[in-house]
Amino acid sequence: MELITNSIELFKKGGLVMYPLLVCSFMVVAIAVERYMFYRKSITDTDRLVVELTPKLDQDDWEGARQVCEAAGGVTAMVLLRGLTNRHFDACDLESAMSGAAALAAAKLRERLSYLDTIVTLAPLLGLLGTVVGMISSFSIMTIKSGQPSAITGGVGEALVATATGLCVAVAALIVHSFYSHWLDSIITGMEQCCSVLAEAKRRSDRHEIA
Repeated sequence: MELITNSIELFKKGGLVMYPLLVCSFMVVAIAVERYMFYRKSITDTDRLVVELTPKLDQDDWEGARQVCEAAGGVTAMVLLRGLTNRHFDACDLESAMSGAAALAAAKLRERLSYLDTIVTLAPLLGLLGTVVGMISSFSIMTIKSGQPSAITGGVGEALVATATGLCVAVAALIVHSFYSHWLDSIITGMEQCCSVLAEAKRRSDRHEIA
């Protein structure tokens, strides 16, 4: 209980900028939870998918390949299904269809990550603004009290609360952004790997038909 009371008092000492910083911190948590749930649903076990998909493609069993992708689930399997749906296209058109689906999937995966990037920049600036305002108030108090040292040192200490809070929020946002950026890169790499396997199988199939 004492910890909560002290936290509230410290929050009040930070000034008005603590409220937008509080909103930023809530946004970081909300985005982290929402993206985690979304990415978990979007994951495809690409290694297993390639192992199961390759024999079907080698045998030109396109219907079997489609069933494998449907069972795999995830964003990578969805992109491959887009290609398998258009398997009557030539290899170039098939790759274009998958590229369009992959670009759309990547855009959905990147949603809200830009907010974290903004918070990384905005939070320290808000904290600095709060500190500057607090310093101005401290120097005003010092003038009124004829330069008493305790007046200005106490005011500076309170003013620095905003900067410390802004830095903490920015660090949290940076960690979350970095984590999901690496996760996103991993998903896209697996997507590209599986799409190349399907495109190569389609090229082989076209060459056999021509022969």
